[in-house]
Amino acid sequence: MTTFWIICAALSIVAILFVALPLWRGISKDNSVARDAANLEILRDQIAEMDADLKNGLLTPELHEQGRRELQARLMEEVGDNKGSEVSGKPHPLKILAIALAVLLPLASVGLYLKIGNPNAFLPQAALGTGGIVRDEAGLNALEQRSAQNPNDPEVLLMLARSYVELGRYADGARKYDSLVKLVPDEPMLWADYADALAMTHNTLVGAPTKLLDRALQLDPNFAKALALSGTAAMERGDFVAAIQHWEKLLKQLQPGSEDARMIEEGLKQARLFLAQSRGGKAAPALDQINEPVSKVQAAGNERITGTVTLDDALKSQADPNDTLFVLARAAQGPKMPLAILRKQVKDLPVRFSLDDSMAMSPQMKISDFDQVVVIARISKSGKAMPQPGDLQGMSKPLAPGAKGIDIDIDQAVR
Repeated sequence: MTTFWIICAALSIVAILFVALPLWRGISKDNSVARDAANLEILRDQIAEMDADLKNGLLTPELHEQGRRELQARLMEEVGDNKGSEVSGKPHPLKILAIALAVLLPLASVGLYLKIGNPNAFLPQAALGTGGIVRDEAGLNALEQRSAQNPNDPEVLLMLARSYVELGRYADGARKYDSLVKLVPDEPMLWADYADALAMTHNTLVGAPTKLLDRALQLDPNFAKALALSGTAAMERGDFVAAIQHWEKLLKQLQPGSEDARMIEEGLKQARLFLAQSRGGKAAPALDQINEPVSKVQAAGNERITGTVTLDDALKSQADPNDTLFVLARAAQGPKMPLAILRKQVKDLPVRFSLDDSMAMSPQMKISDFDQVVVIARISKSGKAMPQPGDLQGMSKPLAPGAKGIDIDIDQAVR
C-alpha cells in the first residue's frame, strides 16, 4: 500500500507542475518599462523642439529653461505612479488559479479513486488468483482484517471462505460459508460450496453436507456442482438410484466428449454396476424394480476376511507410533467407499485384523455384496481415511469375501 501511495504522490506532483507552473509563469508582465521608454522619447523630442525654438529666437532663455523643468517633472510623476501601482496592486488572477489547482488536483484525485477505485488493489497481487483466492499468509491476514472491519460484507466473506478451503483450512472455510448463506440465502453456489467445505472437514458428504446440497438443488435443480456432489453423496450412502438420477441430469448439461463428461459417464457406469451387484444380478435392473427385496450374496459371517498387517523396515523411520492406521476393505471394481474399516495406531503393529459386514459404513455397501474386494492398510499422517501425500500404505490382491490369513505389508508412500 505504501508503494502505491508514493507512486500516486509522484504522479500528482508531475500533474501539478504540468498544469500550474505554466499558469504561474504565464502571468502578463507589467508594461511600465515600455511606457517609461516611450515617455522618455517624447521628452527628448519636446526638448529638441524647444532647443530649436530657442536657437531660432522663438523662445527666450527663461521660457526655454522653464519648459525643460516642467517636462522633467511630468515624466517623474508618471514613472512614480507606475511603480506605486506595481507595488500596491492586487495578486494576479492567474496566480490564484495556479495555487487553487495545486491544492484541488491531488484532493480530487484521491477522492475519485476512493469512490470508483478497486479496494482489492491494496492486497498483495501475487497472492491473488482466480476469483480473488488468497494463497499466502500475508494476503490471508489482510483479508481477515477486512472481514473483521466489515463482518457482513458478502464479497469479503466469499474471498475468505474460498481462501481457507484453498489453503486446506476446511473447518474455517465452512464457518465462513455458514455466515455467507445467512446473508445471501438464495444463492445455490454458496450452498454447494458450503457442502463441499463441510464434507472436506468431516471426510464425508453424508449427513449435514447432503442437506446443504438439497437446499442448493431446491434453489436451482440444474446447478452442476450440486448435482455432481449429490451424486457422490448418494454413492457414499449406498443410494445408487439417486446417484444415477443426479449424474444423468448433470451429463445432459456437459459437452459430449469433454473430460467432465467422461468422468460422469465413468461414475454412472460404476453406479449401475454396483446397483446390479448389490442385487445379485449381472446388469442394472430397471428403476421401477428397485424396491424388490435384495438377495443375500453370502450367509452372515462367511464374508469375514482376516489377516495380518506389518510395516516394512525401510519405512519405519517415516512413521510415528501415534500415527493412525486404517485397515479397510473396498470393492475391487466399482465405488471406492470403504465396505468395512478398522482403526488402529502404528504402535499396535503388527496388527491382526478381521473385516466383516458388521463393520460396514452403510447397510447397502457391505463386503458380502461383492465378488471381489481388496484390503488396504494405510498409515495416515492427518488422521483421515482419505489418502494424502506422505501417507504410507500397502494393498492386497483382489480377494473373494471370506479369504483368511491375508498378509499385507505397508511398503510404499502415497504420492
